[in-house]
Amino acid sequence: MSTPPEHAADHAFEVWAPRPRRARLWLEGAVHAMARGADDWWRATVPAAPGNRYGFLLDDDETVLPDPRSPRQPDGVHGPSALIPEVEGPRWAGRELRGAVVYEMHIGTFTPEGTFDAAAAQLPHLVDLGVGFVQVMPVNAFNGVHGWGYDGVGWFAVHEPYGGPSGLERFVAAAHDLGLGVLLDVVHNHLGPSGNYLGRFGPYETDGANAWGRTINLCGQGSAEVRRFILDDIAWWLRRYGVDGLRLDAVHALVDHSERHVLEDAAALVADLSPELGRPLALVAESDLNDPRLITPAELGGYGLTAQWNDDVHHAIHTAVSGERQGYYADFGSPECLATVLTEGFFHAGTHSSFRGRVHGTPIDPARVAPSQLLAYTCTHDQVGNRARGDRPSEYLSPGQLAVKAALVLFSPFTPMLFMGEEWGARTPFRFFTSHPEPELARATAEGRKAEFAEHGWPPGEVPDPQDPATFAASRLDWSEPERPEHARLLGTYRELIALRRDPALARDDFRAVRCDHPGEATWFAVHRGPLTLVVNFTPSPVTAPFAGDPLLAWDEATPQGGGVVVPGHSFVVLRRRS
Repeated sequence: MSTPPEHAADHAFEVWAPRPRRARLWLEGAVHAMARGADDWWRATVPAAPGNRYGFLLDDDETVLPDPRSPRQPDGVHGPSALIPEVEGPRWAGRELRGAVVYEMHIGTFTPEGTFDAAAAQLPHLVDLGVGFVQVMPVNAFNGVHGWGYDGVGWFAVHEPYGGPSGLERFVAAAHDLGLGVLLDVVHNHLGPSGNYLGRFGPYETDGANAWGRTINLCGQGSAEVRRFILDDIAWWLRRYGVDGLRLDAVHALVDHSERHVLEDAAALVADLSPELGRPLALVAESDLNDPRLITPAELGGYGLTAQWNDDVHHAIHTAVSGERQGYYADFGSPECLATVLTEGFFHAGTHSSFRGRVHGTPIDPARVAPSQLLAYTCTHDQVGNRARGDRPSEYLSPGQLAVKAALVLFSPFTPMLFMGEEWGARTPFRFFTSHPEPELARATAEGRKAEFAEHGWPPGEVPDPQDPATFAASRLDWSEPERPEHARLLGTYRELIALRRDPALARDDFRAVRCDHPGEATWFAVHRGPLTLVVNFTPSPVTAPFAGDPLLAWDEATPQGGGVVVPGHSFVVLRRRS
């Protein structure tokens, strides 16, 4: 509902639009002239108030286009924009990301209601678990009611079905009240296929393309304002909503041949913003490059980002436990591989990747990069949702195997991340789902998904239709599961493993403080950190490992034998060694 005119005040509207010859402001049905500056920004000052709908008319077209920097799209991405109150996010002391436990969630499927308010009501569960940060999958405006969020077109707006701007404000406030930091997943490498009007305004995209759409113009003509657009978006979420950091999606798809990469500018911006806002701020990259420059400090020649996802750790642990070797898992699975990632960070670090057919990655210099700058995980939205059926490891692994995977991540020197429901071995899948209203786009999405997996031998009938509402509904967490005995045991183990991370023996943030042992085959595997040793058994039968100590935590009871310990099948034990 619009604010009555008597509550309106002068508001400066502006939009960067070098392409049209004329731009006009549409505000609540009235049209106002705009003046073009030498910088190609069009400006008009008109009385307006929060809640007022507005948009822009370009050249002689009478179609109202949403603001490229729209703070709200109350009628969807094709409708006019709306003003929201000009306030800053609440102040709190914040917390450091590195070393904390991160919990990735999708607002639409985290609860049956699929809203910010419903998700906020479940946050005490995360506090009880020992989580330090929630990482929320993209919530910027996209077309349709439900989706993963990576096809956003309103980079500054909040998806209305989740609760819109006010819903996000309440969610962040609720998290902070419980001592939880909030990371927000943002996408700057492409725009979604529906509702993208930016090309009418200026050269936001190039003629090139990546796997998801046209690439963003970061170094061509007009790119200075496009880069500013991205940097302002980063500052917007941190300042306006008070989030504590951003996860930057697929930064390897940012094509930037400038002298200074846009990620360097982003890191510098956040470094300056942190003392201004009075709390630690983080930028976490998702990257396929295995390039430590991303997280190397700027003063040492790197980009200066806080941390990055590390798929190599996931692949090494998953293959060792599950035995899967298809696709990009082909090079992983050996105990030597697992030892490499736990002590060096990357497996592919100037080594040949058979999946890519080339040498891949760069070694990490432990003097420049710490283990806690890498996020490690057994599940993510990608590693579950991009399987053909969206099946979680709980569907094909035993509870003991799930516990082994959890132990390897949570005992590691990295910053651990969980995917929602993982902590109790959720049996609900997390599938790829969309709700494109356009029939042609909906059909293309569904057919493309089936064709993609058909190339890998999956019959089309076994690949869920992303447009089918049942695909989305099946992906919702079942909150009755944690109360069931078969799930409660695993949940208790996760709590104990997370609590164990507070042991001073695990405090040293240094690759050189981690050592691994194994018998040369995939039976038992040991990780040593200070006086603590984690021993895992990958096999279904008991194994004897040559380590003596006092058990601190185990999945099944481990038995001392001579100078060693017998670990039951598909189990783990954490020992405090006697010498």
